[in-house]
Amino acid sequence: IVVDHHRFLKPPHTATMTTVMIDNYDSFTYNVYQYLCELGAKVHVARNDKITVDEVKKLNPINIVISPGPGSPKDAGVSMGVIKEFAGKVPILGICLGHQCIFEVFGGKVVVSGEIWHGKTSDMYHDEKGLYDGIPTPFKATRYHSLVGDKATLPKELIVTCKTKNGLIQGVRHKTLPIYGVQYHPESCISEHGKKLLSNFLGFKMNGQQNGSK
Repeated sequence: IVVDHHRFLKPPHTATMTTVMIDNYDSFTYNVYQYLCELGAKVHVARNDKITVDEVKKLNPINIVISPGPGSPKDAGVSMGVIKEFAGKVPILGICLGHQCIFEVFGGKVVVSGEIWHGKTSDMYHDEKGLYDGIPTPFKATRYHSLVGDKATLPKELIVTCKTKNGLIQGVRHKTLPIYGVQYHPESCISEHGKKLLSNFLGFKMNGQQNGSK
């Protein structure tokens, strides 16, 4: 399946549109929040055990970000439920633990990678589409993880968009919906092109329609 990701592009984000970010109790959540706000987003942040899926629905988000966090997807509170509920309704971006939640929601398995990456950078090789439009390949990004999406269990709905030189999955996207995951931390000050990547995400919409439009 070939998807034209440019069809998801929308006008610049305005303050009347709400980006909901699920905070998985990670210090990097503030960095993501700061970048999104600098890019013009109005961001509502809620911790993963302090909000329900129904409460997220009442916020009528234009898009959703699932933050980094400690542990594995089972420790991410409402995160997986939010992804299940809003898949196909609004664009979704998962970062680190959020990426792993996307991987598991669609049926993949998150496993121990055999390597521990805490504050180390790697070259990221990507497909130059979607989130990576206008970003050179490779680029350097900061990694904080020991778990990784298992290539052998890659869900049929997802495509690998980014990987390390030795083939570890560092990014996925849904084949037909604007759902994206990145294993690394684009919000880290050491990562290259992180703000551009988040700007690309804020440029996605659903089915050619702006959220709330008729």
